[in-house]
Amino acid sequence: MSDDFKRVESHDCPMSTCAAPAASPCRTGKGKVAIQYHTARFRPVPQLAKAFNVPTPAVRKPGSVWTELPRPADAGTEPVGHVRLGYARASTARQSLDSQLDSLTAAGVTRIFSEKISTRATQRPELDKAVKLAGELRASGVRVTLVVHEHKRLGRGIELGTLAEELKASDVALQFLTGELRGSHDPSGVVFAVLAALSGMEREYIRDRTLEGHESARKRGKTIGGAGVTDDHMLSMALHLREQEMSLRDVAARLVITTGKKKGQHPSPATVMRMLREHDETAAP
Repeated sequence: MSDDFKRVESHDCPMSTCAAPAASPCRTGKGKVAIQYHTARFRPVPQLAKAFNVPTPAVRKPGSVWTELPRPADAGTEPVGHVRLGYARASTARQSLDSQLDSLTAAGVTRIFSEKISTRATQRPELDKAVKLAGELRASGVRVTLVVHEHKRLGRGIELGTLAEELKASDVALQFLTGELRGSHDPSGVVFAVLAALSGMEREYIRDRTLEGHESARKRGKTIGGAGVTDDHMLSMALHLREQEMSLRDVAARLVITTGKKKGQHPSPATVMRMLREHDETAAP
């Protein structure tokens, strides 16, 4: 996302019908967030003086009811203090948050927002509260880091990228304690954007590669492996682990073959994927 909106919002809007203060988007006469910033507002910005228009970014929710946002700390002022806010999430009511809460506490988090809600949910009230508080604290001049046990607790791919844009707009740092994106990140950094995108591609990549292998084997007249190593108990356990949003590789590592030549071994991720896909196809109406 471009930083143009930050440059524009460093000035108050001079239009009397808008008069939006610094750090807030422009507003329409009907009290909505304007789709574009008023031209008079971005002309004082040298980089944008000749621009035809400057669109309001999605993070400012154009079209929604306009409200004044916290004014930024004075430019050039060093942050005073450092607040570490934590967020923990489980997908189902049966899952425990204890391990996430323990790791966040050990990492020096002073306040934790937690909830049990599906990854597919479009609204996560506690996450929204954490992000809002982080922005308010940062606007008051305090350095803020949002700490999460693992990036999957926030989302993957586009979801993670969208949240990163919102944190970037508030100048809030992001830290993951474990997983593929472990470490501290600048949400505005290119490296983080790439890693976030790759994390969202993991499932699709494994699925596509496996299906290509199956199709190649069928064309050569070979039987797809794994048919003799799965059973109802393994399927039940795999479904349970999938509900916890574990990757195919992690699910396979938790399962054990109970019969045949491979007894005592773990099934391959491809076998697990085939078993789950066949179950889903059978269960589909």
